[in-house]
Amino acid sequence: MTRRSVIKAAGAGTLASGLSPSAVGAARAAEADDVLVVVEKSGHAVGFYDAASGRRLKTVGLPDYPHEMVVDSHRRFAYVGHYGVRMSSTVGEGGAAVFVIDLVERSLARTIDTRPFNRIHGMGIDRHDRLYALSEEKAILLGFDTPSTDQAPTRAVPTHGVKTHLFTLSRDGERAYVTGLLSHTVSLVRPHDASVPPLLATPGQLPESSCLSRDEKTLFVGARKSSSLVALDARTLKTRRSRKIGGDPLRVYTLDDERLLATDIAANTLTVYSTDLRPLRSLQLDGTPSAVSLHPGGTLAYVSQLGTNRIAVVDLDRLTVVGGFATGLEPDSSVLLPAS
Repeated sequence: MTRRSVIKAAGAGTLASGLSPSAVGAARAAEADDVLVVVEKSGHAVGFYDAASGRRLKTVGLPDYPHEMVVDSHRRFAYVGHYGVRMSSTVGEGGAAVFVIDLVERSLARTIDTRPFNRIHGMGIDRHDRLYALSEEKAILLGFDTPSTDQAPTRAVPTHGVKTHLFTLSRDGERAYVTGLLSHTVSLVRPHDASVPPLLATPGQLPESSCLSRDEKTLFVGARKSSSLVALDARTLKTRRSRKIGGDPLRVYTLDDERLLATDIAANTLTVYSTDLRPLRSLQLDGTPSAVSLHPGGTLAYVSQLGTNRIAVVDLDRLTVVGGFATGLEPDSSVLLPAS
């Protein structure tokens, strides 16, 4: 990979004329055979891209409107929820399946039928490679103990939210934090013990995305209609701190012990916050940032942009766009498969 290939425009904007030492390091981290797997929800497909050049390697067609995706620890299979409608505000029954994507063959291996649990959106996988999928319509969190072979869910727990959209999973899979778009709640549920009643909190209006701190003691939530970031105690769900940030914080990610990353789909920005919710730096993007994948090297972010149908490659040290490439229609969740 050349320096020139890294600094291709991520949209119509103009990039810096050169790369800093940190950006050169980021470029080297993305070279060789790194592959970015992207769910293209209105393209009704999963696309495989060379992360350095942006060359499309393969397209796997799927039924209409796949949304969220996770990958197992061996990078053997990806699991994609069949939401079946374009947006959460779209009326309709939606889909009722999990698509199993063979990452080696780059093909649809099979489909797991989840009926009667429909509008499958949020997806998670724990360190034991147990899979979890969230039915927005039924407000049920499904579990698959051996998803590479399961033909149906092996467990299910109620979340007590309404229009449950996304969730954050503890690494061991024993805790899941489920956001309810209409109930305006976060529910702490025990995926492996349905006898434990969910613990609920209301962090603000329209909570959607969340993430756990590295030590899993704090849950960070983006409350979209409240234009706020909220930090909750991960055990009690008591609010530790809250900050009005303006805009529409669609997604929030943990970068390290000291920093968070949030996408704002009203201002089309990517912003780094401290874990005490202070804004540190912000980057204006050409498109609407829908989701982010982080390189395990910690220096690059791959940002899916709606409207422009592009991936922006962002150097997190400088918070600068250092590359990008075109995708299919409405790129959403993605996963980076590093070569090493």
